[in-house]
Amino acid sequence: MRAIKINERDNVAVTIAEAKKGDVLEGFSITLRSDVPQGHKVALKPIGKGEACVRYGVVLGYLTEDVVPGDWINEHMLTLPPSPALETLVYGGEGEYPSINPERTTWMGYDNGDGKPAGTRNILGITTTVQCCAGVLRAATERIRKELLPKYPNVDDVSALIHPYGCGVAIDAPDAVIPIRCVKNLAHHPNFGGEIMVVSLGCEKLSVDRILEKDEINDENVVVLQECDGYSGMIDSIMAMADRKLKKLNERRRTELPVSKLYVGTQCGGSDAFSGISANPAIGYALGLLAKQGAATIFSEVTEVRDAVEMIALRCQDQETVDKLKKEIGWYDEYLRKGGVDRSANTTPGNKKGGLSNIKEKSMGSVAKSGFSPIVGVLGPAEMPEKGGMHFMATPASDIVCGPTQLASGIGLQVFSTGRGTPYSLKEIPVVKLCTRHEIKERWKDIFDIDTGDIITGKGTIEDVGLELYNLILDCASGKKSRAEELGIYNDLIIDNPAPIT
Repeated sequence: MRAIKINERDNVAVTIAEAKKGDVLEGFSITLRSDVPQGHKVALKPIGKGEACVRYGVVLGYLTEDVVPGDWINEHMLTLPPSPALETLVYGGEGEYPSINPERTTWMGYDNGDGKPAGTRNILGITTTVQCCAGVLRAATERIRKELLPKYPNVDDVSALIHPYGCGVAIDAPDAVIPIRCVKNLAHHPNFGGEIMVVSLGCEKLSVDRILEKDEINDENVVVLQECDGYSGMIDSIMAMADRKLKKLNERRRTELPVSKLYVGTQCGGSDAFSGISANPAIGYALGLLAKQGAATIFSEVTEVRDAVEMIALRCQDQETVDKLKKEIGWYDEYLRKGGVDRSANTTPGNKKGGLSNIKEKSMGSVAKSGFSPIVGVLGPAEMPEKGGMHFMATPASDIVCGPTQLASGIGLQVFSTGRGTPYSLKEIPVVKLCTRHEIKERWKDIFDIDTGDIITGKGTIEDVGLELYNLILDCASGKKSRAEELGIYNDLIIDNPAPIT
């Protein structure tokens, strides 16, 4: 039975498949003292009660009982160490890009002008100011798709940006800046080609002037339902505006662009013990190749990197970046405290079944998506990068909230990894999906773009799979459909709203 030890300091290894009592771990000459599920930890040496369990070269927790070589170590046997302190964080100026220079340095995208990220798709995006508009806009969007889109072959799709925010909220509360910024940036997403279209009710708290600039607020960009003559008037107004916008979008064409014009985000969901071994390191390598050429790359999920915050700080390039890191992580610590929980509330039953004993272990695997690149910026939720390179964005770890929050930052593509399996995707951008192991690929043959299981079995390397992913990112950004796009699956837009609901 093969098992994987990550770091020379580790006193545990994880099994690559379900193991039975009496199996011998290859390379360790250790006999298992019980059955061990796939991806779970096995003690490589005696570890006493109260002593550290070490994986990734870091302390995952402290044993609640004595173990000997060959024992199974699971989530019930570890106490969680305290969170790393924020006050003492200092920047290290560390980080390095992959050593290779890939052959491909351009892609085919929709240029939005100097200083702006390019589009990966050509979409009519229709933004709502409030959930009250959702029913009307859904009906209008179906008609647009059936009646208008066929006339404009160069437009990929129409997307209704329907979200649960907009009214019944404390719109001037300090934390309301987060959902407002998210909706505003979504309305101006690079894939919409500057063709703004907003459907407003007319009496909501999230008024149009909060998400559009003064010169953008006009009859060419905004439909106010309360000013329309009944339902038919609402639909007619939306259809007429959509037709005008589609004519302009139909003139857009892809051109050859440098990698620096591309914004890419990454997140993970349904993680397992292999996330930090196969899929996430491959993502980190691919994003390193992008960041090396000036692309803006983003990783997120505060509770899933909280225990790796010291590693993030060491890769920050100046004190200003570390200070922003402290501010954003500190805000989230307080947000959780007010709710009566801490970062340990993150882990799911599926995470634990997949071998992740606690949030410390999950964090070590999650932060691997950022690779080893220098970190040039820290972003609040839905903030847009101001320069190329690797960024950390402070978002919730929830897939369905993190995704729209990164989308609002201007990313044109997202890379998503999973070990347990999830059909998560977004409609407005291509989502490239990776699985950590062969078993999940065999079960869901038609959902994943890349199976990184060869890294686990030793048939592939992080570098090889990372380069494959890099090329696929450029292909999909240039128009190739991801598996999720082909299947037409996507999640709702759930806007992060930590402000009070009234």
